[in-house]
Amino acid sequence: MPQKVGKEALRVILDSNFLFVPSQFRVDVFEELSNLLGRRFVPVLLSSTYEELRRMAELNSPKMRQQALLAIRLAEKCHLFPVKQRVEETPDDVIVRVAKEWLCPVATNDRVLKRKLRDISVPVIYLRQKTRLAIEGTVL
Repeated sequence: MPQKVGKEALRVILDSNFLFVPSQFRVDVFEELSNLLGRRFVPVLLSSTYEELRRMAELNSPKMRQQALLAIRLAEKCHLFPVKQRVEETPDDVIVRVAKEWLCPVATNDRVLKRKLRDISVPVIYLRQKTRLAIEGTVL
């Protein structure tokens, strides 16, 4: 069961690549989320996504490691939610499972993940034209 984060606050699950937006495109994703949603929200980072970021910070090219470290710093602004990742699941699979269970939007730029979320009617927040965020679907 999701932890309580406030009655009127909307949970928004963030994908790892969404936390790369500020370093790649100079867009403040938290301010843009606030403007886009027009209501109080809680950015949620699943523990499986956080572990994915940590692996990126250790195992990739120097440029990718630097971006991953910046993303990890941004993750400090998020509510870290512990979740079990099953053996057969990828971090994206976990996002799909939790978003479906919670009925909350997901912020991602990953095309494959966006398609999976659309298929189960989960709203998707994404970077549009490298300058602003947009939402596809209805947020309740």
